[in-house]
Amino acid sequence: MKKKKFKAKAHSRKILRKKKKRKTPKIPRARKPEGMDIEQWQVGLRRQFGREQIFRFKNIGNEPIFSEFLVTNPQTKNQYRIAIRGTHPGENYCSCPDYAVNTLGTCKHIEYVLFKLARKRGGKKTLTEGFSRPYSEVYLRYGIQREVIFSAGIESPKAIRDLARRYFAKDGVLKLSAYGQFHTFLKSARKIDPDLRCYEDALAFVAEVRDRENLPKQVAHSFGHGISQALFRKLLKVSLYPYQRRGALFAAQAGRCLLADDMGLGKTIQAIAAAEILARTVGLDRILIVSPTSLKHQWKQEIEKFSDRQAEVVEGGLVRRFASYQANESFYKITNYDVIHRDLEAIHHWGPDLIILDEAQRIKNWQTRTAQSVKKLDSKYAFVLTGTPLENRLEELHSIVEFIDRHHLGPRFRFLAEHQHVDEDGRVVGYRNLSQIAKTLKPILIRRNKKEVLKELPDRLEKNYFVPMTAQQQKYHEENQETVAHIVAKWRRIKYLSDTDKRILMIALQNMRMSCNSTYLLDRKTDHGIKADELLTVLSEMFEEPQVKALIFSQWLGTHELITERLKSNKLEHIVFHGGVPSRKRKDLVKQFKEDPDCRVFLSTDAGGVGLNLQNASAVVNMDLPWNPAVLDQRIGRVHRLGQHRPVRVINFVAQGTIEHGMLSVLSFKQSLFTGVLDKGPDEVFLGGSRLKRFMESVETVTTQIAAPMPSSESDDSAAAEKPAASTKGKVRKATANASADWEKLLSAGIGMLGKLRQALTDGKTSTSSPLAKMASAMSVEKDPKTGQPQLKVTMPQKETLRTIAKCIDEFANAL
Repeated sequence: MKKKKFKAKAHSRKILRKKKKRKTPKIPRARKPEGMDIEQWQVGLRRQFGREQIFRFKNIGNEPIFSEFLVTNPQTKNQYRIAIRGTHPGENYCSCPDYAVNTLGTCKHIEYVLFKLARKRGGKKTLTEGFSRPYSEVYLRYGIQREVIFSAGIESPKAIRDLARRYFAKDGVLKLSAYGQFHTFLKSARKIDPDLRCYEDALAFVAEVRDRENLPKQVAHSFGHGISQALFRKLLKVSLYPYQRRGALFAAQAGRCLLADDMGLGKTIQAIAAAEILARTVGLDRILIVSPTSLKHQWKQEIEKFSDRQAEVVEGGLVRRFASYQANESFYKITNYDVIHRDLEAIHHWGPDLIILDEAQRIKNWQTRTAQSVKKLDSKYAFVLTGTPLENRLEELHSIVEFIDRHHLGPRFRFLAEHQHVDEDGRVVGYRNLSQIAKTLKPILIRRNKKEVLKELPDRLEKNYFVPMTAQQQKYHEENQETVAHIVAKWRRIKYLSDTDKRILMIALQNMRMSCNSTYLLDRKTDHGIKADELLTVLSEMFEEPQVKALIFSQWLGTHELITERLKSNKLEHIVFHGGVPSRKRKDLVKQFKEDPDCRVFLSTDAGGVGLNLQNASAVVNMDLPWNPAVLDQRIGRVHRLGQHRPVRVINFVAQGTIEHGMLSVLSFKQSLFTGVLDKGPDEVFLGGSRLKRFMESVETVTTQIAAPMPSSESDDSAAAEKPAASTKGKVRKATANASADWEKLLSAGIGMLGKLRQALTDGKTSTSSPLAKMASAMSVEKDPKTGQPQLKVTMPQKETLRTIAKCIDEFANAL
């Protein structure tokens, strides 16, 4: 009987414990709870996550609680060293990356160990009472600012406390003036107290601060007269522009920096010059360049062109690449982003002094394997090169800056909280204090645009050519537009899209864009489209000038296949450049385009939109518009760059009344965000909702609020919109191949009628007594609840309405 009562009580206690557990609300990861500040929220998340883990930990110290532990993640096999000194944030230590940058003084590994220790017999009480160290220690405290701390032990001699007062403030923080003499303190302190502990991260931080202070002095010793220094004339084989000298000097003195000059201003030569300055002042002799595959050989050529240094392209299989790193003959080694994760061990063993990341937007997404692998690379100096460090979101800039200095912008959660506008649901609706970011980045970032430094750069003339769609293209476009409209309507209704919906949406949007070029891109059989033929007309006019060469971009190889057929028919030599071209052949294609006077057309996908220098061309033609304005600038920047001595003509082919036409009006936000941070633009930019919400709204804009399709009888003179205004000889075709003159008249008259109807419905300027106005009053424009498509509805409750419609039809017939 007693056993049954005991079991019943135990069962009751178990139920109560479960109920208590259920009452503890789970902290949401996506939204900060009310009543919590951001630090409490982030600490709570790590505590919650840490207690849920199944890590393994081992005591590697001498004490049962206040000791050192090794924590292992059985899934990733990662191991981290934990030092437990108390229960308050900042008292403990973990060797994981998150602890080093989150400024919270804790992490999931520390919280896991504290949770496990508290569950031991007497563990909770011991942790609460705290730890009294018999020994003194010097450690690095991780907070909003990293600080070196001296903490005296209870058994430490008075002499060491007296010594510490000369170097450390009353609160135990190492004085700024004492970093240079820290090694002197350490040497004297260990003589007094051999048990003094000084941890590796504290020593590394002191060395980092001292190097940061000494480097500008070392560079100034040789280049003390700035950009007028005579040494600059002998630095490279070619002379540098004054702004390039300033950029190279800035990079060398910073040691680790972001060189974010506008595209075409010579970031490559500035990086080579800065590397040469460091080679002559601090003696570095191992430089690793990480670039896109397509640019490796171009880097080698430019290094050998500008300097006397030896450069080696690391390529081939894994064994061959490892052998390249083991060979120490070359000053520069050049590799590509795609192989970094496999080559990390070899690169660590080689130990580069300087790492140069070219086109560093490749690491803008911190969650990708490429970004995470690149950030594991270690070097004392680092130059990050990109003309577009910020394309879409502030997270991109933070991710890139992390490679230079993972502490500079602080933890990601705090950085975003300081600069994001969020709505009541925690969704990002805008950005603020963008000028503050620019100020924070000033010590490590240098950026100049073309307007600032190259007044002599030729003008860039841009022109949009609006071309009509054939009936076959329009059919594909409308079918996919209906799919998009249906998904947009679903989003509007339930504010959620499944992965399947998203996939279908992206396919439909892609199909709409592809249909704007030709039906060939969709069915691989037919070729209904205007753009390729119009291109030939434009090229024939351009090539009346013997020296003109053109760079033609399209996202799709299918477009280039159609263009290639036409170029061959017209006996125009050309180059086709895309991601599938082996890297060893790419330099030969570029060389042919540059040196062969008969090769006047360079067809490229966006694989050629990054890094290539094609100043010998003077025209850029975009067969289709990219979603991202930065990609468009990258394309144009291949031609409109340093070394260009002629005006650059940019032509964008836009299918009238299509998704392409709608895209022209939704690209401004990204450019505003970019200029707000980097080019002294607006300090505040609003997005209008979450990322998915913004994307869906932009999709709705470009697919349901686009201009009316072009009447095929319109001439080019009224269809081409120019900026700045400039004349053009080319004309868009007046009719599609299968559209008859009668249908053209009918379409024109119909559009005219619809225009009057729209006027009557919207502005009320049409006479209220006219038949058209009476008909308009019986009409309404509504959205279909299923598809979201706008529909014209006519209510006919009276005979008078029917007579009105009949009169309108009669007017329509007379117009024909």
